[in-house]
Amino acid sequence: MTEQTARADDEAAQPQQAAAAAGDSPQPDPVAVAVELRDRLLRTLAEMENVRKRTDREVAESRLYGVSSFARDVLVVADNMRRALDAVAPELRAGAQAGVKALIDGVELTERELLKALEKNGVRQFTPQGEKFDPNLHQAMYEVPDATVPAGSVVQVVQPGYMIGERVLRPALVGVSKGGPKAAPVSVTNDNAKAAKEPAAKES
Repeated sequence: MTEQTARADDEAAQPQQAAAAAGDSPQPDPVAVAVELRDRLLRTLAEMENVRKRTDREVAESRLYGVSSFARDVLVVADNMRRALDAVAPELRAGAQAGVKALIDGVELTERELLKALEKNGVRQFTPQGEKFDPNLHQAMYEVPDATVPAGSVVQVVQPGYMIGERVLRPALVGVSKGGPKAAPVSVTNDNAKAAKEPAAKES
């Protein structure tokens, strides 16, 4: 009977001892907990914003560059319009009858509207006449002996180039000068990509 009483006293004392032990352990600082939760929330919000921006950028690039193949095909139409207009000699245009002149004007108007529509959708034309040859933007077709301009300069543009966004949709076909003075050295402020283009320009 005595052992049973002692056991009962021990069992009754255990919850009290546990409560006392719990009371002795330090309680978390509410301010520190709030600060930690706030930091976690801000980090989560920042990550979500980064994901949103990255997704928006990828969607925009997909819309722009996804039509590259179609835009490249449309350039053939623009090229043919330009060839048709270039085939009309100035004296023929000046002496053309009213109907022929109206036809020429219509082709010119159509060409302008086509280029305007391409530019509206991120495709823009560039003509690098007089610029330094850049193998990333230009395709050299031939060399032109010309001592009056620096070697490696674009002296003739056979066919204009086109950009879509920040990418080359079609390089410009150009004639490059040779035999003139060396091109000015690349400034130290230029980026490494421009400096890397120097040897390619001299080879052309």
